[in-house]
Amino acid sequence: MNPGSVAVVVTEDIEVPSWDLYELSIPCTVFGKPQPDLADPWYDLWLCGTGERPRDGSPAGTGLSLRTSRGLDDLAGADTVVVPSVPDACVDEGRPLPRPLVAALRRAHEAGARMVSLCTGAFALAEAGLLDGRRATAHWMHTARLAERYPKVQVDDSVLYVDDGDVLTSAGLTAGLDLCLHLVRRDLGAHVANQLARRMVVPAHRPGGQAQFVDLAVPTTDTGSLGPVLDWARANLDRPLTVEDLARRAAMSPRTLHRRLRAATGTTPLRWLLDQRLARARSLLESTDLPIEKIGELSGLGTANNLRHHFLKQLGVSPGDYRRAFPRTTPGPSPSPARAGRRAERTGGGPAAAPPTPR
Repeated sequence: MNPGSVAVVVTEDIEVPSWDLYELSIPCTVFGKPQPDLADPWYDLWLCGTGERPRDGSPAGTGLSLRTSRGLDDLAGADTVVVPSVPDACVDEGRPLPRPLVAALRRAHEAGARMVSLCTGAFALAEAGLLDGRRATAHWMHTARLAERYPKVQVDDSVLYVDDGDVLTSAGLTAGLDLCLHLVRRDLGAHVANQLARRMVVPAHRPGGQAQFVDLAVPTTDTGSLGPVLDWARANLDRPLTVEDLARRAAMSPRTLHRRLRAATGTTPLRWLLDQRLARARSLLESTDLPIEKIGELSGLGTANNLRHHFLKQLGVSPGDYRRAFPRTTPGPSPSPARAGRRAERTGGGPAAAPPTPR
């Protein structure tokens, strides 16, 4: 099978250091190096420049300038079009995307090209209207802005990539590699994709989604009177806390607590408690060798089965897989369960026998 041509959109001037350069290298590595022993023919890689260069021909700021042999007009002739990223100013500051790029992406889609974005490249596809009514993703740090700016897009910040047939989007950085390998799997089969992944020394398929990498932390205090009760709850996560317990501690009704916590953190008391317990469990998995059962107790998530249930539901990965994805970097023995329990008590917690999920 001939996998066809892959046109990668290149912004000629890239700031260094830059994540954009890494994301640009991913499709070039996957699709640009022939693998005749795996599939022949391989992909035909095109690098298509946006034509956006400073008047003096030099890179803007501290960066490097890339020259390409093709331009935006060539996108309409490609089988697959990949947009690795867009300039930071277009994402963070809302600066308009280059109109020629947006128009070229529309023409390519109308011509039947398969459209792919990596990380913030989703903003370009969204601006072209190619994500309207579709499920899509981007780096979790930018998904809220993507959803706000393009309300017709069904943004999912929990996945590594979304395959919507002729339009595919990925989360940031290495998730772009997951999506590119998925494209190889679609085009040339699982065996070719798996062998290519082995050569690149990466997993052929990573478990879970980008939810396991999202920072669940919320402000440690707020501007009102909730700070002390939230601090108290964090120090007592290993106890069977309920919303009523928090409301009683804050000297307010559960309804008032719900309203004020929602206004301060954007989430409900029940969800806030669950996020804090998951954050505690993640921290323990990353920093200790404690058994899963003990981590369930210390985080307030109860039994090992309950811990696994919430990890799979909220993060899309098991506690064991999460621990393997975030190995300890500091050598030395881990604290014993008894020592970890005493440490929790010193911070205000106490031992609890399989406390239930917060109600």
